[in-house]
Amino acid sequence: MSTLVSSATPMPTAASEFCEKNAPAEAHSQQKQALRRQIIGLVFVCPLIALFYSPPPWQDPKGYAISLAYSYCYFIGLWLANGYTASLLNFRVGWDKHPLRRLLLTVGISMLASLLVIVGVSEGFAVLLWHRPLGSTLRHNFVAQAAFPLLFTVVISLFLHSRSFLMAWREATVRAERLEKETAVARLDSLRRQVDPHFLFNSLNALTSLVEEHDPARAVRFIRQLSQVYRYVLDSQSQELVPLADELQFAESYIFLQKTRLDEALHVELNLPPPAALAGLYLPPLALQLLLENALKHNTAYQADPLRLRVAVDAAARTLTVRNTLRPRRLAPEETSGRGLDNLRARYGFLTSLPLAAGPVGAEFVVVLPLLEL
Repeated sequence: MSTLVSSATPMPTAASEFCEKNAPAEAHSQQKQALRRQIIGLVFVCPLIALFYSPPPWQDPKGYAISLAYSYCYFIGLWLANGYTASLLNFRVGWDKHPLRRLLLTVGISMLASLLVIVGVSEGFAVLLWHRPLGSTLRHNFVAQAAFPLLFTVVISLFLHSRSFLMAWREATVRAERLEKETAVARLDSLRRQVDPHFLFNSLNALTSLVEEHDPARAVRFIRQLSQVYRYVLDSQSQELVPLADELQFAESYIFLQKTRLDEALHVELNLPPPAALAGLYLPPLALQLLLENALKHNTAYQADPLRLRVAVDAAARTLTVRNTLRPRRLAPEETSGRGLDNLRARYGFLTSLPLAAGPVGAEFVVVLPLLEL
């Protein structure tokens, strides 16, 4: 018989064995293009701004050079200060959750950062170039000198942050539409697999064997578990996430059906924490079932050499790990679409930034699913 164990001690996680470090090339290219445009803008804008504060370079080269140096220092300092400020705000306070708070913080912190840059640049030029005492710019018409750079910075900052908000809103809309499409495809694919004639045919054959063996108790339990499997599929197809406890309960029903059919050819081990530790953890519906089905479909299982499946939940690390003996078998083209893991990975990609890790580790194939919290 199968080894079916529930334990409070989780299996060693395989999350550390996988790492997806490569950033998307497209995003990196877009960042480089944006940086290039900003640098070109500085190169062309600063000489024009310098003309407002000094005669043309052919009339007063020295005065224009000083004004140009002022412009570059102001603009580069303001650009860096507001850029880092925007990055910090994006990390701490997003537009999606608190837009009004983000707007107020944007204006306030942008003005404060810009004011510090203006004071620093003005003081630096006053001390190094004009040899004035420290603090002289603050005592001599500082408001008039800082008014235009500060106003210009606030206007540009608001424009850029508004653009950032609109871009984030558009990206979120696109991601939501893509998630809806991917989820619909995944639900259809999962439903198709569950009502696949082969699965139903194998289940009915196993039920027939139980009836012929005059084992009514197991036959009744088999029918109930089969009913629960199909009921869960129908109930979960309209949900984006399901509680981990529900998915595990469904997986036990699915394992029972497969174990009844394969008997000693399948050994399954469940290492689970106490039920209380599972509360608040979620995952996409039928994600675990997909991994179990893939393991059974893609690997050989014999009575003398059983296929071993191990399922573990690490509540502290919020991961679910599925390991199976790696014994690949040949499949006919019509038996597999090859989209299962890619589909699941795409669904996770729209729900979280946490990666789904999958691949061979020694003599096993290991998949680590991140568990989500609402």
